[in-house]
Amino acid sequence: MSDDRPDVSDDGNTPQSRYDQARYVENGEYEPLLSEKDRTRVEIGGGDDDPDGSPLPDDLTRDSLELPELSEPELARHYTRLSQMIYGIDSGPYPLGSCTMKYNPKFTEDVAALPAAAVHPDRSEESVQGTLELLYRLQDYLGRIGGMDAVTLQPPAGAAGEFVGIRVAAAYHEHNGEGHRDEVIVPESAHGTNFASAALGGYDVVSLPSDDDGRVDLEALEAALSEDTAALMLTNPNTLGLFEREITTIADMVHEAGGLLYYDGANLNALLGRARPGDMGFDVMHYNVHKTFATPHGGGGPGAGPVGVVSDLAPFLPAPRVRERAEGSPAGEPVYERFDPEHTIGKVHGFDGNWLVLLKAFAYIARLGDEGLADASASAVLNANYLAERIEYDVPYGPFHHEFVASAGEQDAADVAKRMLDYGVHPPTTKWPEIVPEALMTEPTEVESKDTLDRLAAAFNAVADEDDDALETAPERTTARRIDQTTAARTPRLSWQALEDDA
Repeated sequence: MSDDRPDVSDDGNTPQSRYDQARYVENGEYEPLLSEKDRTRVEIGGGDDDPDGSPLPDDLTRDSLELPELSEPELARHYTRLSQMIYGIDSGPYPLGSCTMKYNPKFTEDVAALPAAAVHPDRSEESVQGTLELLYRLQDYLGRIGGMDAVTLQPPAGAAGEFVGIRVAAAYHEHNGEGHRDEVIVPESAHGTNFASAALGGYDVVSLPSDDDGRVDLEALEAALSEDTAALMLTNPNTLGLFEREITTIADMVHEAGGLLYYDGANLNALLGRARPGDMGFDVMHYNVHKTFATPHGGGGPGAGPVGVVSDLAPFLPAPRVRERAEGSPAGEPVYERFDPEHTIGKVHGFDGNWLVLLKAFAYIARLGDEGLADASASAVLNANYLAERIEYDVPYGPFHHEFVASAGEQDAADVAKRMLDYGVHPPTTKWPEIVPEALMTEPTEVESKDTLDRLAAAFNAVADEDDDALETAPERTTARRIDQTTAARTPRLSWQALEDDA
């Protein structure tokens, strides 16, 4: 029996998309499968269950979707221009003090991109023995570098590591019947996040003033210590780049009061291969692997902030950790396993932490070895001292190590930073620490050459010689001029449409 319905195959005039095909009714009549409105909604992803074609409210849908139509050269040039408008560690020196903005070696990126590194975290322990071995060895590396007995790799950033360290300290005191300890002492020379981490951990923060040399005031510390002291958080070298010469005395004082000594690893780059926090008397510390071991820094993550502790605190670390089976394993059986510490504070991050960041840290440490790590710290100290000698701004405290804090004097430090952009370099951290008026906190790291440091010094000195008018109108040569930073932080415009509304 023949079918006398018209041919609706594609003849150049009858589109064959699922939106334009017709449905046979009867007597040679056809009707569209979709109305014009429904076609549009389906084309932009509308749901099938909603009578209007979309499960979203009407004010969140649109009847058409306009996409830019660009050729490949236009698209390539657009993104190339955007990349040239951004200053990053691949562009030049990034001397933000205390941030330790190292160049990220590309071989670590290559390692992280290996197919073998793409391991799903839900796989069984038997099938990820290589991954667990690497994590176990990284725990060991970090423990030996810091002089710690046990390490957790879970915390996803330095500040998260601080919080974990504080919670471990709290669990330790609670377990020992000293939960009444509700104060954490933080020197004004400490890393900036220490105050927030202690407060977030539920503690009252006791601020400790510095002495005339910019270090911990021992008399003020003695007065601050009490039976309520849970910990002293300390950065060594501190944010002025100064090593705490009385660190063993400080450790004894804290321990005699029943407290713990916390090491902020922000400035560990100054000590690699030469001194260990554990040997100084610190009980708990975090490592900023994005700072010290050159995994990418900033941009919203991911990061990693492993935490190391002495043996007394090991039972309170987050779960799980990785260990080697004590009795060995028969052939074919797993050698490495996850386990929960006896008095663990629980899980603080998914699975084993940010795996690829940890992998990059492992690769960096393994490539440099003991000699390379020691050389990195020596070069970091040398570069900071060389740069400080070349600039005209006053550096009030010393001798320092990996970083220094200069004073802009009569100039506004923020204006100095804006003007330095016009000379093609990134400025240092400004306005902090407040111990130094109009602070210019500078850390060139070990990766910069003498030529680069000379160019950086030339930019500092050029700005130092300029008048207020030049500073107040800067920057003038950058893609974006001076913005209202307060408004930008509080009400950021995240869409180009917001700019069009203003226009």
